[in-house]
Amino acid sequence: MLEVSELRCERNGRVLFEALSFRVLSGELLRVEGGNGTGKTTLLRSLAGLYIDIEGSIAWDLPDYPLYVSHRPGVKDALTALENLAWLCELYGQPQPTAELRRALGEVGLARHEKRLAGNLSEGQRKRVNLARLALIDSPAWILDEPYSAIDKQGVAWLNERVEAQLERGGLAILTSHQPVETRAQTTTLSLGQ
Repeated sequence: MLEVSELRCERNGRVLFEALSFRVLSGELLRVEGGNGTGKTTLLRSLAGLYIDIEGSIAWDLPDYPLYVSHRPGVKDALTALENLAWLCELYGQPQPTAELRRALGEVGLARHEKRLAGNLSEGQRKRVNLARLALIDSPAWILDEPYSAIDKQGVAWLNERVEAQLERGGLAILTSHQPVETRAQTTTLSLGQ
Protein backbone atom coordinates (compact mmCIF):
# COMPACT_ATOMS: atom_id res chain seq x y z
CA MET A 1 0.00 0.00 0.00
CA LEU A 2 2.97 2.35 0.59
CA GLU A 3 6.28 2.46 -1.26
CA VAL A 4 8.92 5.00 -0.21
CA SER A 5 12.07 5.40 -2.25
CA GLU A 6 15.23 7.44 -1.68
CA LEU A 7 13.56 9.95 0.63
CA ARG A 8 15.73 12.86 1.75
CA CYS A 9 14.93 15.82 3.96
CA GLU A 10 17.11 18.73 4.99
CA ARG A 11 15.93 21.42 7.39
CA ASN A 12 17.87 24.48 8.50
CA GLY A 13 21.01 23.16 6.83
CA ARG A 14 20.84 19.80 8.64
CA VAL A 15 20.02 16.52 6.94
CA LEU A 16 17.31 14.73 8.94
CA PHE A 17 17.26 11.61 6.77
CA GLU A 18 18.46 10.53 3.36
CA ALA A 19 18.38 7.47 1.10
CA LEU A 20 15.35 6.32 3.11
CA SER A 21 13.49 3.51 1.35
CA PHE A 22 10.85 1.16 2.77
CA ARG A 23 7.53 -0.52 2.03
CA VAL A 24 4.47 -1.05 4.23
CA LEU A 25 1.83 -3.55 3.12
CA SER A 26 -1.70 -4.35 4.23
CA GLY A 27 -1.81 -5.77 7.74
CA GLU A 28 1.59 -4.36 8.70
CA LEU A 29 2.73 -1.93 11.36
CA LEU A 30 5.72 0.37 10.85
CA ARG A 31 7.08 1.80 14.09
CA VAL A 32 9.36 4.81 13.57
CA GLU A 33 11.80 5.46 16.40
CA GLY A 34 14.55 7.94 17.12
CA GLY A 35 15.53 10.69 19.51
CA ASN A 36 14.08 14.17 19.59
CA GLY A 37 14.91 16.14 16.46
CA THR A 38 15.71 13.12 14.27
CA GLY A 39 12.86 13.80 11.83
CA LYS A 40 10.12 11.41 13.01
CA THR A 41 7.33 13.96 12.83
CA THR A 42 8.69 15.39 9.57
CA LEU A 43 8.67 11.91 8.05
CA LEU A 44 5.11 11.21 9.19
CA ARG A 45 3.87 14.60 7.99
CA SER A 46 5.59 13.92 4.64
CA LEU A 47 3.88 10.53 4.33
CA ALA A 48 0.54 12.23 5.06
CA GLY A 49 1.16 14.83 2.34
CA LEU A 50 1.39 17.69 4.86
CA TYR A 51 5.09 18.42 4.34
CA ILE A 52 6.42 18.58 0.80
CA ASP A 53 9.94 20.03 1.14
CA ILE A 54 11.50 16.60 0.57
CA GLU A 55 13.23 14.71 -2.21
CA GLY A 56 12.42 11.17 -3.29
CA SER A 57 9.22 9.27 -3.88
CA ILE A 58 6.20 8.48 -1.69
CA ALA A 59 3.66 6.30 -3.48
CA TRP A 60 0.39 5.30 -1.79
CA ASP A 61 -1.97 2.75 -3.31
CA LEU A 62 -5.08 4.23 -1.66
CA PRO A 63 -8.35 5.77 -2.83
CA ASP A 64 -7.86 8.74 -0.46
CA TYR A 65 -5.32 10.26 1.91
CA PRO A 66 -4.34 8.26 5.00
CA LEU A 67 -5.79 9.25 8.36
CA TYR A 68 -3.20 11.41 10.15
CA VAL A 69 -3.36 11.93 13.92
CA SER A 70 -0.85 14.49 15.15
CA HIS A 71 1.04 14.30 18.45
CA ARG A 72 -0.84 17.47 19.44
CA PRO A 73 -4.43 16.98 20.56
CA GLY A 74 -5.80 18.96 17.60
CA VAL A 75 -8.94 20.10 19.38
CA LYS A 76 -10.49 23.56 19.74
CA ASP A 77 -10.78 24.83 23.31
CA ALA A 78 -14.10 26.62 22.66
CA LEU A 79 -15.84 23.43 21.45
CA THR A 80 -17.09 20.56 23.59
CA ALA A 81 -15.54 17.10 23.32
CA LEU A 82 -18.55 15.99 21.26
CA GLU A 83 -18.38 19.03 18.96
CA ASN A 84 -14.64 18.55 18.48
CA LEU A 85 -15.03 14.91 17.51
CA ALA A 86 -17.82 15.80 15.06
CA TRP A 87 -15.59 18.51 13.55
CA LEU A 88 -12.58 16.16 13.24
CA CYS A 89 -14.69 13.55 11.45
CA GLU A 90 -16.15 16.17 9.10
CA LEU A 91 -12.63 17.41 8.30
CA TYR A 92 -11.83 13.92 7.03
CA GLY A 93 -15.04 13.87 4.99
CA GLN A 94 -16.76 11.23 7.12
CA PRO A 95 -19.39 12.98 9.28
CA GLN A 96 -20.87 10.75 11.96
CA PRO A 97 -24.27 10.56 13.69
CA THR A 98 -24.33 11.88 17.24
CA ALA A 99 -24.97 8.39 18.64
CA GLU A 100 -21.75 7.13 17.02
CA LEU A 101 -19.78 10.11 18.32
CA ARG A 102 -21.07 9.41 21.83
CA ARG A 103 -20.20 5.71 21.49
CA ALA A 104 -16.62 6.56 20.46
CA LEU A 105 -16.20 9.03 23.32
CA GLY A 106 -17.47 6.33 25.67
CA GLU A 107 -14.88 3.90 24.31
CA VAL A 108 -12.06 6.31 25.16
CA GLY A 109 -13.44 6.99 28.65
CA LEU A 110 -15.03 10.37 27.97
CA ALA A 111 -18.74 9.52 28.22
CA ARG A 112 -19.21 11.85 31.18
CA HIS A 113 -17.18 14.62 29.54
CA GLU A 114 -18.79 14.88 26.11
CA LYS A 115 -20.39 18.29 26.89
CA ARG A 116 -17.32 19.78 28.57
CA LEU A 117 -15.35 22.39 26.67
CA ALA A 118 -12.03 20.99 25.46
CA GLY A 119 -10.29 23.91 27.14
CA ASN A 120 -11.42 22.46 30.49
CA LEU A 121 -10.16 18.93 29.78
CA SER A 122 -6.79 17.53 30.83
CA GLU A 123 -4.11 16.99 28.17
CA GLY A 124 -4.79 13.26 28.20
CA GLN A 125 -8.54 13.79 27.78
CA ARG A 126 -7.93 16.19 24.90
CA LYS A 127 -5.70 13.58 23.29
CA ARG A 128 -8.45 10.95 23.71
CA VAL A 129 -10.95 13.18 21.86
CA ASN A 130 -8.59 13.16 18.88
CA LEU A 131 -7.87 9.43 19.14
CA ALA A 132 -11.60 8.63 19.25
CA ARG A 133 -11.59 9.16 15.48
CA LEU A 134 -9.90 5.77 15.20
CA ALA A 135 -13.19 4.17 16.29
CA LEU A 136 -15.17 6.07 13.65
CA ILE A 137 -13.27 6.88 10.48
CA ASP A 138 -12.86 4.22 7.83
CA SER A 139 -9.34 4.52 6.44
CA PRO A 140 -7.06 1.73 5.20
CA ALA A 141 -3.97 3.61 6.41
CA TRP A 142 -3.28 5.33 9.73
CA ILE A 143 -0.37 7.64 10.48
CA LEU A 144 -0.14 8.25 14.23
CA ASP A 145 2.44 10.63 15.72
CA GLU A 146 3.17 9.72 19.36
CA PRO A 147 -0.33 8.38 19.99
CA TYR A 148 0.65 6.87 23.37
CA SER A 149 1.88 10.12 24.92
CA ALA A 150 -0.27 11.72 27.65
CA ILE A 151 -2.68 8.77 27.95
CA ASP A 152 -3.04 6.42 30.90
CA LYS A 153 -2.92 2.61 31.08
CA GLN A 154 -6.55 2.19 30.00
CA GLY A 155 -5.97 4.53 27.06
CA VAL A 156 -2.89 2.55 26.01
CA ALA A 157 -4.88 -0.72 26.16
CA TRP A 158 -7.69 0.79 24.06
CA LEU A 159 -5.22 2.14 21.50
CA ASN A 160 -3.45 -1.22 21.25
CA GLU A 161 -6.83 -2.86 20.55
CA ARG A 162 -7.66 -0.31 17.85
CA VAL A 163 -4.28 -0.73 16.12
CA GLU A 164 -4.64 -4.51 16.28
CA ALA A 165 -8.14 -4.32 14.74
CA GLN A 166 -6.88 -1.99 11.99
CA LEU A 167 -4.16 -4.46 11.04
CA GLU A 168 -6.42 -7.53 11.29
CA ARG A 169 -8.86 -6.05 8.78
CA GLY A 170 -6.03 -5.51 6.29
CA GLY A 171 -5.24 -1.88 7.03
CA LEU A 172 -1.81 -0.56 7.86
CA ALA A 173 -0.50 1.68 10.61
CA ILE A 174 2.60 3.84 10.81
CA LEU A 175 3.41 5.38 14.16
CA THR A 176 6.07 6.92 16.30
CA SER A 177 6.41 5.75 19.87
CA HIS A 178 9.01 5.69 22.60
CA GLN A 179 7.52 2.46 23.88
CA PRO A 180 6.96 -0.94 22.27
CA VAL A 181 3.59 -1.53 20.63
CA GLU A 182 1.82 -4.77 21.54
CA THR A 183 0.49 -6.47 18.41
CA ARG A 184 0.49 -9.90 16.82
CA ALA A 185 0.82 -8.35 13.37
CA GLN A 186 3.96 -8.02 11.25
CA THR A 187 5.90 -5.12 12.78
CA THR A 188 8.90 -3.35 11.30
CA THR A 189 10.95 -0.77 13.17
CA LEU A 190 12.56 2.11 11.30
CA SER A 191 15.24 3.94 13.30
CA LEU A 192 16.05 7.54 12.42
CA GLY A 193 19.17 9.36 13.51
CA GLN A 194 21.21 6.22 14.14
